[in-house]
Amino acid sequence: MPTQTAADFAPEVLRLFDQYVHGSISRRGFLDGARRYAVGGMTAVGLLEALSPDFAQAQQVAPSDARLVTSRLNFDSPQGYGKASGYLAKPAQSSGKDIPAVLVVHENRGLNPHIEDVARRVALEGYVAFAPDALFPVGGYPGDEDKARDLFGKLDLARIKADFLAAAQLLKTHAGTNGRVGAVGFCFGGGVVNFLATQWPDLNAGVPFYGVAPELADVPRIRAPLLLHFAGNDARVDATWPPYEAALKAAQVKYEAFVYPGVEHGFNNDTTPRFDAKAAGLAWQRTLAFFARNLRAA
Repeated sequence: MPTQTAADFAPEVLRLFDQYVHGSISRRGFLDGARRYAVGGMTAVGLLEALSPDFAQAQQVAPSDARLVTSRLNFDSPQGYGKASGYLAKPAQSSGKDIPAVLVVHENRGLNPHIEDVARRVALEGYVAFAPDALFPVGGYPGDEDKARDLFGKLDLARIKADFLAAAQLLKTHAGTNGRVGAVGFCFGGGVVNFLATQWPDLNAGVPFYGVAPELADVPRIRAPLLLHFAGNDARVDATWPPYEAALKAAQVKYEAFVYPGVEHGFNNDTTPRFDAKAAGLAWQRTLAFFARNLRAA
């Protein structure tokens, strides 16, 4: 887990980092803005490094864990795009019965080691977990967060949406699954889960973590129950919630929503100082209970 927390950084630095992560400013823009808050021997570069992920330290489930079977799975990208790919994790032992599936949707860095670890965590709970890599068409996750950020800006948004829809459909009919599919996503992935809910009526449960709202005109098409998690200190995403909630109520969509006070966007990501153990633990507990209620039905 991170040795530092969000409380160790000036709020202005956290806002700059959020802007950098989401492409509003460049790396240079972050460094120039953060320089005024670099005190006590810490440089602007040091601030950026301190806020960046430490995948090894946060790993919860080893890739070689004998309780799981993991593999890379390629699938057809629709509309003539070619191939897409992702990381598949499932329990090594089963009762002989088919089990539910969960689509795991990454942040705006592609399928990095953290999201692979999240997929393994989901699989250990008794699900077939599949985490596609939106960066696959441009070579896949490059092993470097800055390079991944740059590659993300080169993606075809229409293809991304088509690929995740195809991945969800793949899980519904994948061998060993019971046909019930949930989706959980973080940041960019939270927005993808919201999108999937409006476009794929076969979704059985959706859990967006700090994801922006979908097109409000599409909300009446949602059939899946939703569990939405928001960070209290996340003005950018939280601003999309009130009109989204009003649309959900008007469409009589079944949902639960929780705002975790005082925590930052990305609070569930335990590779960075924005991680909040209390909020993340509660949100994950609620997520697992939600999936159990909605995906394990006969």
